[in-house]
Amino acid sequence: MKRLILMRHAKAERSSADGDFGRALTDRGRADAALMGRLLADENLVPDIGLVSAARRTRESWEQVSEAFPEARTAVLQGLYHAAADRILFEAEAAGVEHDTVMVVGHNPGLHALTIALLRAGGAGSALVARAEDRFPTATIAAFTFDAGERPVYDGLFYAADHGGGGGE
Repeated sequence: MKRLILMRHAKAERSSADGDFGRALTDRGRADAALMGRLLADENLVPDIGLVSAARRTRESWEQVSEAFPEARTAVLQGLYHAAADRILFEAEAAGVEHDTVMVVGHNPGLHALTIALLRAGGAGSALVARAEDRFPTATIAAFTFDAGERPVYDGLFYAADHGGGGGE
């Protein structure tokens, strides 16, 4: 894997008759996910594959974001539903054997924790780490490239609200 893109699912409804797993995106969530897909494409951060939690809100987020990169493959993984940081990284590395750029669409707190860990491992500045620690709201994306020593190098931290979207929890 040469690049890892982490995306927290977009804004979802607060509850569902199907429980947490079945929560759908809101209109704002769909718009934010589509916006973030266009942003990634504009930044030339295009995944080869999307690893997507099986929860409805993550699948719907991927549907919207991936419109900007229709050639990307999709793998829906039950194990990404509320996965811890180490599980997310394990799945990404496994997919990275065959794919240069892997995108994970999942949930906090695992994505948030992995973002902080990769920023620290890559020697990101304290202001950037503090900003990421402060918040990782819905539709947020963190991107990393891996150097020859497989160390993470910060590629970008993108908040929907910074790009005209709603963002938020």
